[in-house]
Amino acid sequence: MTDDKEFVASFEEKVKVDLAKYLQSTGMLDEITPECPDVEEKWDSIARAYLPDGVREFQDYPVVSLGWMMFIGMAMGVYWDSDWARYSQIPDLYEQLRDKRGYDNLDEVIVEDVLKCTGESADKISSTVAECAARTLSMLQHEHIEPGTPTALSCYIACLHQLYLAGMAVELNALGYHMTPLYES
Repeated sequence: MTDDKEFVASFEEKVKVDLAKYLQSTGMLDEITPECPDVEEKWDSIARAYLPDGVREFQDYPVVSLGWMMFIGMAMGVYWDSDWARYSQIPDLYEQLRDKRGYDNLDEVIVEDVLKCTGESADKISSTVAECAARTLSMLQHEHIEPGTPTALSCYIACLHQLYLAGMAVELNALGYHMTPLYES
C-alpha cells in the first residue's frame, strides 16, 4: 500500500513538473508558479462532484475528461480574484458550471461566460488546455497501469489535481498575479 501511495505521489510530481515546464515555455506561466490555498481547499469538493462525470467520459473522451478539469481550475482562479467570499461558500461550483449548458459544453461556458474570452484568445486557451490534457494522458498511458485498479483511479485523480492547479495558476498569471522571489540567492 505504501508503495502505491509513493508511486502515485511520484507520478503526480512528474505531471506537475511537465505541465509547469510546458506552460512556462508558452509564456502562460512565470518561472514561479502562483499558488492559492483558498482554491486548493475547494479541490476535494470539486473532485468528488466531478469524478462521476469524468470517469464516465474517460473511456471514450480521455482528453476531454482531463482537460475539463483545467478549465475548472481557470474558473476557480477568476472566482478567487473577483469575489472569493461569495464563491467559496457555494458548495456545488462544479455542478453550477456544468448545468449551464451540460458537461459537453463545459469548456465553452468557462471560456465564454467566466473568462469572457472570444476569438483568438479563446482559441489559444482551448488549444493550450487540449495540449496539457494530451500531455497528461500520454504520461498516464506510459505508466502502463492496469485499468480499473485502485492505482489507476489514484493516478487519474492525481492528473485531475495537477490540471486543476495548472488551470488556476495560468488564470491567476493572466490576471496579473506574478510571483517573484523575496530575496535573491
